[in-house]
Amino acid sequence: MTGSHVTRVLGIETSCDETSASVVEYDGAQFSIRSLVILSQDVHRFFGGVVPEIASRQHLTALPPVVRAALADAADDATTCEAIAVTHAPGLVGALLVGVHFAKALGITRGLPVVPVHHMEGHLFATALEHVDAVPPFTALLVSGGHTLLLDVPEWGAYRLLGRTRDDAVGEAFDKVAKLLGLPYPGGRPLEELARTGDPSRHRFARPMLKRNQTPVDPDYYDLSFSGLKTAVLLAVRDAESRGALADEAAHIARGFQDAVIDTLVAKTQRAARQHGRTRIVLGGGVACNGALQAAMRAASTNAQVFAPTPRLATDNAAMIAAAGAFRFRRGEVGDASFSAHAAWPIPGMFDPDTRHP
Repeated sequence: MTGSHVTRVLGIETSCDETSASVVEYDGAQFSIRSLVILSQDVHRFFGGVVPEIASRQHLTALPPVVRAALADAADDATTCEAIAVTHAPGLVGALLVGVHFAKALGITRGLPVVPVHHMEGHLFATALEHVDAVPPFTALLVSGGHTLLLDVPEWGAYRLLGRTRDDAVGEAFDKVAKLLGLPYPGGRPLEELARTGDPSRHRFARPMLKRNQTPVDPDYYDLSFSGLKTAVLLAVRDAESRGALADEAAHIARGFQDAVIDTLVAKTQRAARQHGRTRIVLGGGVACNGALQAAMRAASTNAQVFAPTPRLATDNAAMIAAAGAFRFRRGEVGDASFSAHAAWPIPGMFDPDTRHP
């Protein structure tokens, strides 16, 4: 499917604790959001994390009205859509299954093909929904609660994996450190706000897996690790508690932790952009809306333009799923009756750094 034909796709996202539906149009060059509805499940904050069983049941209740609202906002009854895109991996299997089976049933009743979409590929497309220049080739940093990936993207559908976290994802580390500091879940935004008042010189934690003499042939040149940093923060918290000074030290610890994370992410991303000659850097995932990260990345990117999504498209949403689905659909890719949900699954089109083959 080529030329100026406009493809309209209904997207569905239920990989974690956001129930979302969106209608997106794509003409082969630019995307346009016709509607986007996101319903967040606030109940999980009482448990300090997402409870899979509760998430699945909430999706069952919320998905039908959310989809109806998205179609209504787009002045659509699904008959003008050419396909349905749905997140099938990775994520909470029970939550994913709700979305997958709903999409399949709707596809049958409306006579529409269903396109399975990888959640992290969706995050790659999210920024392009708001910035027309956030298109390949670019260096991508995907940072969320479950994933941390550094990619080189020569074109849509071709993703060279450069680095990934060897333990905790960035968002997970933020949530765990926030909990240590007595902050609410999810912890990313409260920790960022607390860090603004912290003294950066009080707690200077080591920058994990970041050494000046590293070269591209070193196995840890692009990879990331946050478990050691998290342990260092834990020790700092315990020391402050033992002195009865945690209330006074919390902001300084938060600032030290955030600075260490950001310095590491920025340095690794800059390495990737320079090594592959990219003049665009695209951020994606929930942590991408961290203002300090965006500011630091832009300050360091003297030879590259940095694109970051707004909060509504940085977090889980169906518009990014519809965008990735529209791209796949225009290439003739649709799911068969047997496709299902998966907790873990490789991004389609991912290839090794030293080869061009997936």
